[in-house]
Amino acid sequence: MTSPVPSPADQVAADQLIVALDGMDGTQALSFAERIPELRWVKVGLELFTAAGPAVIAELRDRGLRVFLDLKFHDIPATMAGACRSAARLGAELITVHACAGGDALAAAQAGATLAAEQAGLPQPTLLAVTVLTSWDAARFAAELAIEEPLTTYVPRLAELAVAAGLGGCVCSPLEVEALRRRYPVPFALVTPGIRPAGAAAGDQQRVWSPAEAIAAGSSQLVIGRPITAAEDPAAAFAQCCRQLAAAAGQGSAAVMPDLH
Repeated sequence: MTSPVPSPADQVAADQLIVALDGMDGTQALSFAERIPELRWVKVGLELFTAAGPAVIAELRDRGLRVFLDLKFHDIPATMAGACRSAARLGAELITVHACAGGDALAAAQAGATLAAEQAGLPQPTLLAVTVLTSWDAARFAAELAIEEPLTTYVPRLAELAVAAGLGGCVCSPLEVEALRRRYPVPFALVTPGIRPAGAAAGDQQRVWSPAEAIAAGSSQLVIGRPITAAEDPAAAFAQCCRQLAAAAGQGSAAVMPDLH
């Protein structure tokens, strides 16, 4: 089965999709990326980075791909600053840090990434504060972490820490996107995992929406893994997601994507 030739609208939609290369080693990731000619963005997470190391980022970038480095740094300010300096030097354009590390650590991380990119002559990366992982549901979040504050107010509290520290965006579930977008307009980035196209299994995600729903609510970009990477024809699955987003844009519901360099 071959995927159709993408329309201009599909090509725009491709910039809104970040394919998560989870569960792969370096060779598998590079081979997979070549199977989707329209691919623009890939996510390098803990699994791939641990298996392949920093070199995989350079190899993906050499193939014209833009990299979302999703290592979710969470440590003391000095360590987060150093980690983000290293990530920026690798050419990652999106980098995740945990908002619950606190304002000082977030500000240090932003300063480290900004300085390193300037020194290396690379585009400024956008640091994304992770609010609450999409694998949590509200009841278990309260029971296991003893945080009684509802997610509807806890997530914006963490997002405000990111804004105050000068970060360029947040990672949040689809269910929080609309409220955050009302509060933080473009160019603030809202990157959304937990996306499942129609008919796809939810897997270990608890708070999920379709691509079109998430973009309509205000997401900047969407992270999609297994519905594309585990598909019999990944290129066709990717093209289907692009068509869904293009159709939503044609109906006037798609959000404007921030300039991420």
